[in-house]
Amino acid sequence: MGEPIRLLIIEDSEDDAYLLVRELRIGGFQLHFLRTDTALETESALRRSTWDLVITDHNMPNFSAVAAMKLVKEIQPDTPVIIVSGSIGEEFAVQAMKDGAHDYLMKDNLRRLIPAVTRELRDAEIRRAHRRAEAEIYHLAFHDVLTGLVNRREFEHQLGQVLDNTRRDFLSHALLYLDLDQFKLVNDTCGHLAGDELLRLLAVLLQSHVRGNDVLARLGGDEFGILLKGCPAARAQQIASEIRQAIAGFRFAWEDKVFVIGVSIGLVMINADSFNVKDALSKADIACYTAKDQGRNRVHVYSETDAEAARRYGDMQWANRIRDALEEHRFVLYQQQIKPLGDVSGPEEMREFLVRMVGENGEIISPGAFIPAAEHYNMMHLIDRWVIDFAFGYLSNRQRQAPNRCELTFINLSGNSLNDTAFFEFVRERLDRYQVFPGSICFEITETAAISNLGRAIEIIRGIKSLGCHFALDDFGSGMSSFSYLRAIPVDYLKIDGSFVKNMVDDAMDCAIVEAINVIGQVAGLKTIAEFVENQAIWDKLHAAGVCYGQGYGIDCPRPLDDEEALALSSRSLYRRSGKGD
Repeated sequence: MGEPIRLLIIEDSEDDAYLLVRELRIGGFQLHFLRTDTALETESALRRSTWDLVITDHNMPNFSAVAAMKLVKEIQPDTPVIIVSGSIGEEFAVQAMKDGAHDYLMKDNLRRLIPAVTRELRDAEIRRAHRRAEAEIYHLAFHDVLTGLVNRREFEHQLGQVLDNTRRDFLSHALLYLDLDQFKLVNDTCGHLAGDELLRLLAVLLQSHVRGNDVLARLGGDEFGILLKGCPAARAQQIASEIRQAIAGFRFAWEDKVFVIGVSIGLVMINADSFNVKDALSKADIACYTAKDQGRNRVHVYSETDAEAARRYGDMQWANRIRDALEEHRFVLYQQQIKPLGDVSGPEEMREFLVRMVGENGEIISPGAFIPAAEHYNMMHLIDRWVIDFAFGYLSNRQRQAPNRCELTFINLSGNSLNDTAFFEFVRERLDRYQVFPGSICFEITETAAISNLGRAIEIIRGIKSLGCHFALDDFGSGMSSFSYLRAIPVDYLKIDGSFVKNMVDDAMDCAIVEAINVIGQVAGLKTIAEFVENQAIWDKLHAAGVCYGQGYGIDCPRPLDDEEALALSSRSLYRRSGKGD
């Protein structure tokens, strides 16, 4: 029956113990066993080794089954306990089962021993698997999935504790904010798999340069945070400089390419005068931004003059650039195909529209660069409206040219638009203006945006669906309470978070999560779409799991709308024609 089982026998009779061993071996079990008959020996055995099974006598001169079960439950709670006794009353047997015994047998009738042991070993493994899964879920709540480092939420929690302690013990600490300088180049050149591998390698490198009581976290994207506890300013600057030099000397090789990576580091000292977590992180971020502004690949220590410079830079640069791009119609739409992974009924063509900004010199700026700023300055709803205006005009022309074409286009909405009380009327008016078929539109919102204002999200989803449009829930599974919200949010499509999909071939936990999301989604009557389908192996896994559709670089890379109608529409500046105020 495979590997030997580790058996702890609590029995004062050596003969009875060997009788049990003989029966188990006859039944086909290989055994490593130990016999104890006192509380001290049993506790020592439980603390010294892990046991697959405990078999205990009911009543011994120096020990009892009740005391044995108490020890097992305290030290190895997942290990099953079977009581084997020469005499046991029905009343005690019932009480023993209530106290934690998994079965009880009579010594003069061991016919049930083999089935009982087989059953309990199987059930124990299931319990251990559940406990491992629970531990993994708990770990994921406080750690970054990709790097294994502390995540932003836990980092902010620990930073808050340090701030509280600082006001009592008056110790100085240091906060480092790290932003990689060439990460986008790696991502754009080699794809997300290469970018992910780079982040994992750099996480290991960073861990070798922090002290045992320090906190290292991935804050998001290519940004890391380090909390240097009990660290004076001079030592903090030295550590930051050593980290910068280590990353500058690191070479990342991917296929036939080698990349030199730099890092900009912002440093802020934390003391009794520090205000709060948000303030400390903001100052560190400002210092990091200043390091980038001064030439990148350097360490900048925060000073009070940085705040005004960063505010001025943000206000004058990103906000103005976004506003200018809207007014000058310097946004464009890219499209990425969504393909069926098997036999599934639905539209002939499915794709997602993705927004890009065109820079002042004609360069294409990815959304990761400008959307955070748009969200910060409450401009995201303006971009959403531009996208809807352009997309509806484009689709209206396509539908006039080919009225029988069956297609579905996904359009992203931000949390800003969900909270915009005029947004529903805007969508209704644009549908009437462009006479676009509502059933060809599927608006897409992230799980995070939906649950941040659940009541409003449900209201606007129902309203827009009443016009004939569809809705998709994006990045599903990223929240710890995803399934509990699924009944409440009336969507048609479920897009499985790509952070699970991209690792599912090699990570059994991620694969199980994807399969669970797919099953629950389809039980709820939703079509499922997997993001980050980057290769054939992922496709095959998703197909085997029964996921309906796939999207990712392994299926189709984002590309500009390339037909003449898109170019014609782009030259008309639809946004200015329709007015910025609506």
